[in-house]
Amino acid sequence: MTTSSALTGGVATFNPTPSIERSHDVVVAVGRSVPSTADVVGVPVGTKGPVPRQIGLDRPTMAESGFDGKVGQTLVVPRRDGATLIAIGVGQPAALTAADLRDAAAAFARAAAKHGALATTLAEIAAGVPADIAAQVIVEGVLLARYRYGALKREAPAAGLRELTLVVTAPRTAAVERGAERGRVGANAAQLARDLANTPPGHLTATRMADVATALGATSELKVEVFDADALRELGCGGILGVNAGSTEPPRMIKLSYRPSRPTGHLALVGKGVMYDSGGISLKPSDAVHASMKMDMSGAAAVLASMSALAALKCRTSVTGYLMCTDNMPSGSAMKLGDVLTIHGGTTVEIHNTDAEGRLVLADGLVLAAELQPDAIVDIATLTGACMVALGTGMAGVFGSTRSLVEQIGAAAAATNEDVWELPLGKDKYRKLLDSDVADLKNVGGPYGGAIVAAIFLSEFAGDVPWAHLDIAGPMKVDGDESWRTKGATGFGTRLLIDLALNFQSGRHSVPT
Repeated sequence: MTTSSALTGGVATFNPTPSIERSHDVVVAVGRSVPSTADVVGVPVGTKGPVPRQIGLDRPTMAESGFDGKVGQTLVVPRRDGATLIAIGVGQPAALTAADLRDAAAAFARAAAKHGALATTLAEIAAGVPADIAAQVIVEGVLLARYRYGALKREAPAAGLRELTLVVTAPRTAAVERGAERGRVGANAAQLARDLANTPPGHLTATRMADVATALGATSELKVEVFDADALRELGCGGILGVNAGSTEPPRMIKLSYRPSRPTGHLALVGKGVMYDSGGISLKPSDAVHASMKMDMSGAAAVLASMSALAALKCRTSVTGYLMCTDNMPSGSAMKLGDVLTIHGGTTVEIHNTDAEGRLVLADGLVLAAELQPDAIVDIATLTGACMVALGTGMAGVFGSTRSLVEQIGAAAAATNEDVWELPLGKDKYRKLLDSDVADLKNVGGPYGGAIVAAIFLSEFAGDVPWAHLDIAGPMKVDGDESWRTKGATGFGTRLLIDLALNFQSGRHSVPT
């Protein structure tokens, strides 16, 4: 399976896919033997039982090197002739899960970091994981672990990953090929989301984001509609316009439409695309968090990247996406505390904190999505530090209006190892915190329960459509390599949304026009 060529940008300062190890540059193949081109061969080794003969070491010798076969361990075994061997710890093979396999594959990829052509028999080892799922997660683990963002470095990066071969027996070949292709497409999408979030804000503005979406749409069977400031004013989108008021960069709302034949349902996605968040008049402190605010568009990146994969995966669900893109800057024209904005649809919002801007841009998108009467709406946003305080950096918070939708998101999170934890909406207790003396709502509540209050605010704009909110402020980035997550932006939510769309179940089956 050879992927399509890289998409290139129209200006010298930004390539929308600048990663040096993009999965669309990698040949992913399935074969019955190790190809002669392989530099490295990964051989699974459990915690018990005989060590595969080709390793050439016994278990006590491996233990002396600190390798006892646990998941995530690797041991490089150089050879004078032929490809280098890497022992890959797989624990107890009978107990291996899909997540374990993904982690093992990532460990293998990191151990082989200096090599460009990899092969492994990992897909043969997990009897309890279906062959297609095993192949999918192995490809994801390898490709995502080898991701690097090097677009702006002066020195040319080391040679990247060129080739990955999954070695399997003949009866499993067809299933492994299907899964490997899913893994390749999903990893490609997640790497795109990482590229976008890692790109400096001076290189990726709202206008440039629209250019990227338009180019991707042409190759991904997506209809792309771009709304500039004038169009947003005609629509009455006061949330995104208010946030944009202090910026010299114009806003863009990008509507994406994926329409398969004979759709089984209609899912709407709304992504926060704050390309850089200074906090506005409520200026953020100059610290590490502020420095990462180029990633405040990670929600929009996840929506764009996930939707770019739907056609390749033959998704049967119709999906509409709204990317709400602007930056949030302080200036003489910036939104002020005490200002009142009118969201699309007429709801008025009094501003009590200009750094609570993400919910304002999402509000416009949620109302527009609800007007389509889809079967469900999911918004995704790096929304609150409060959610990160509550759940840490390893999982996202999920809120929802219906049990079915929250459970589907939970299932997608489990399948992709992009963990979520449901938090209570608590409208009966906390909705009153958003009451305003002069408008329909305030944009913040009190000092406590910030993630919940933000979710309640968003719920006001989803109408009667089943709705869920993903707060990804915590897992949007990691400070160092962790399994298949590489330092920097994680692309969190991309593979989750793909899985949700592929497996989406709805009782209404509305068909959009």
